[in-house]
Amino acid sequence: MTLLPLGVLLLAAISPVFSETAANHTFRPGEQLRMYRRIRAHVKRLNKPPVKTIQSPDGDLIDCVLSHLQPAFDHPRLKGSKPLDPPERPRGHNPADTITDDSFQLWRTSGESCPDGTVAIKRTKEEDVLRASSVKRFGRKPAVRTRHDSESSGHEHAVGYVVGDQYYGAKASLNVWAPKVSSPDEFSLSQIWLISGTFGTDLNTIEAGWQVSPQLYGDASPRFFTYWTGDAYQATGCYNLLCSGFIQTNNMIAIGAAISPLSAYGGSQYDLSLLVWKDPNHGNWWLELGSGVLIGYWPSFLFTHLSEHASMVQFGGEVVNTQPLGLHTATEMGSGHFAGEGFGKASYFRSLQVVDWDNSLIPVPNLRVLADHPSCYDIHGGINRVWGNYFYYGGPGRSHRCS
Repeated sequence: MTLLPLGVLLLAAISPVFSETAANHTFRPGEQLRMYRRIRAHVKRLNKPPVKTIQSPDGDLIDCVLSHLQPAFDHPRLKGSKPLDPPERPRGHNPADTITDDSFQLWRTSGESCPDGTVAIKRTKEEDVLRASSVKRFGRKPAVRTRHDSESSGHEHAVGYVVGDQYYGAKASLNVWAPKVSSPDEFSLSQIWLISGTFGTDLNTIEAGWQVSPQLYGDASPRFFTYWTGDAYQATGCYNLLCSGFIQTNNMIAIGAAISPLSAYGGSQYDLSLLVWKDPNHGNWWLELGSGVLIGYWPSFLFTHLSEHASMVQFGGEVVNTQPLGLHTATEMGSGHFAGEGFGKASYFRSLQVVDWDNSLIPVPNLRVLADHPSCYDIHGGINRVWGNYFYYGGPGRSHRCS
């Protein structure tokens, strides 16, 4: 048997999947070896030594990591620290209004969980990094080059939003679907955004919701995620725990893990209740899920404008449209059906609230709705006594209405 040099073997393994870099560059064996070593080093930095590992039915590995060893504490300003105690909740918050608990993820179906004193972290694999355009961009959204409500960047939205005041948090419930994503370089998500700064180089955002992203996760499953940036998605911030930033405090939920069960067209609906708010005592932004389940927090020093408050809150869906073959993408938003189909068929956000200067939850005032491309993805808002402020949104992407 003839043995191939190590660099040639690595080139064969990496070139088909390391998308942008491999497609635009011919590697010498030495370069390929250096790249592979960078990938391995990056994965090693992210994956901390676990005290226990749980195998999920979908193949994910969930590591139980001592809370003070999680990736956030690699940050120079956090080294040697430990997670803070739970903060004061906003007034008017009633966890009994929500039905989401801490067993909404697929990996929990075995009944196993991480021990006290640890946090549950989805393990990053080398193939996850290989799907990215580069090691540096792994776990990051593309930089914003235009306004957030513009489709010219390839990102399309159907959102409800409030602007013109100072916001200290937001809360909503959103149902979870598995929209079809037609290209590995595209994604479909539904989330809450807290935004401050300008849509140039100093945009600050905090984001949480669910998403389908084949490039990030390697499959078509909807997953619970978080995101943050302090500079318009340029050099700071990341998804989930893929950089030093968000500090997790929960041992029952793994950010980035698959959600189960899901909503069914014409059948049962499953929704996720999310609350993000600024702790009035320490200034950090906390994330809570469902009936009082604290996930963790973003330290205020990560941000410039959001260190004070948000100037805009958005709720809704976003897709990436790469315009394959010059046509609009067939990637779906939400359920993949238009807003007019209503309950049980369209995706929704309900019980929309914001946190005011007095740390009180109040109904969103003067909610506006916007769809960048309503023939592809639309949105219809309303208000009633049961759901308060709400809207239906989404669509199929390319169709007889959208090309």
